[in-house]
Amino acid sequence: MSYCHTFVICAYKESEYLEECVQSLLSQTVKSKIIMETSTPNEYINMLAGKYDIPLYVNEGESGITQDWNYALSKVDTKLATIAHQDDIYEPEYTETFIKYIKGSKRPLIIFSDYGEIRNGEKTTEVKMLKIKKLMLFPLKLRLFKGSRFIRRRVLSIGDAICCPSVMYAIRNIEQPLFRNHFICCEDWEAWEKLSREKGDFIYVPKPLMYHRIHEESTTTKTLEKGGRIAENYEMFCKFWPRPIAKVINKVYTKSEKSNEL
Repeated sequence: MSYCHTFVICAYKESEYLEECVQSLLSQTVKSKIIMETSTPNEYINMLAGKYDIPLYVNEGESGITQDWNYALSKVDTKLATIAHQDDIYEPEYTETFIKYIKGSKRPLIIFSDYGEIRNGEKTTEVKMLKIKKLMLFPLKLRLFKGSRFIRRRVLSIGDAICCPSVMYAIRNIEQPLFRNHFICCEDWEAWEKLSREKGDFIYVPKPLMYHRIHEESTTTKTLEKGGRIAENYEMFCKFWPRPIAKVINKVYTKSEKSNEL
């Protein structure tokens, strides 16, 4: 069977939510190739990969978030790919909708959608920060601006509204490795900033087509607890603004992190 899209599941240790993620990918209305990557091989990951007949690749080189993501993308042999985060789930029409939106684009770079959150086992989109991010992305809702470097850089200059696990990559139009081993929390925002300078389209699907799980063991939650994101946010704002302005914006933006608290 010929596929145009691959889900790469990045599996880490023994997540209790991994199987639910796999099942959401298998339930897509348009089928994709599914593979799994890990730098922490164990019996649990091997069992699930075997149970669902998913090819498993082990990163035996340097491990870490960006290293695993780059390794995962290097194993893709289709035109499109999504790095599926093991704790998250995807709506059945995710792939079908994205492929419809990508049609007509001569040079897509990334395609991404709105998202919801899973808190205490319940799906929700009624989170203040999610509504703010939708407003931030509004200019990209106009397909007229999908290829505008100016517009997407202005969107990124006020924060990272693009949900990383929702992103579908047009692999052949992106220079790899995409992610730098530099940040521990803003590595995706840094990648979008890099891509924002390139010729091609940022395609926004204004529908919540995946759900990001907020829980105590998530990387986002742990990083926020350590306060590590504040310094990284400031460094990112400095890519768009003079330092005094970046400092002010960062103070306001930091308050939004409270939405990731349980």
